Amino acid sequence: MIPVPGLIQANFASTVIYSFSTSDWFGKAVVILLVVGSIFAWSIMMAKTREFRKAREDARRFLAAYRRENHPFALYLQGRKYEGPLAAIYVQACEAVMTDASSRTRASDLLAGTSSSLGSLKISPFEINTARKLAERTAMDLGAILEEDMGLLATAVTAAPFLGLLGTVWGVMDAFKAMAASGTVTLSEVAPGISGALLTTVVGLLVALPSLIGYNLLTNQMKRICLAMDNFAEEFTNDIERAFISRPE
Repeated sequence: MIPVPGLIQANFASTVIYSFSTSDWFGKAVVILLVVGSIFAWSIMMAKTREFRKAREDARRFLAAYRRENHPFALYLQGRKYEGPLAAIYVQACEAVMTDASSRTRASDLLAGTSSSLGSLKISPFEINTARKLAERTAMDLGAILEEDMGLLATAVTAAPFLGLLGTVWGVMDAFKAMAASGTVTLSEVAPGISGALLTTVVGLLVALPSLIGYNLLTNQMKRICLAMDNFAEEFTNDIERAFISRPE
């Protein structure tokens, strides 16, 4: 005896195969296009999920290391390498400041990251403002990189149902045309055409629904990463101000 879930799957598969085989060339082309679009959308969602997960883990690892130090430039002067968006913002801002500041301290001390070199650094408010702007600009650039391919996923969400509807309307029109040509109005005449026409709508919804859910989840994750980048850019520049402007002479 075939289990009920297996029977349902078999019936669904046979229905899909029957509907596809009875579709005209346009309906088959729409179904094939939707299947290709579904594969493309799923590949984007899986790739973005891995990318965002790695970005969150790298950001958490770097932020923990940064907050363990007593000086905002400590990680940079020690030459410790980190990956991820926060580390990229940090390095860009540090390099903008250290281009001038390193000339006022001994290179060996800067590379070693000694406390004496940190204490001898002199940074002007103009340099701090430059670091702030560069950190903010780097955060915006990284946000744009994270947003890559999200537009394609949004296109799949919006276009798939309408493409399926187009295939359905075309199939219904073709079924009525065949019915008019035969001169008979029987269920056996119109059922194959209607079944093939409705298949495109079903496939379109099966493409759009997972893509919509994935797009919303990925957009939420991307917003959190962008917020973390903005917060770190503000935190880092505030730490520089406290270290060099607010400290007693």
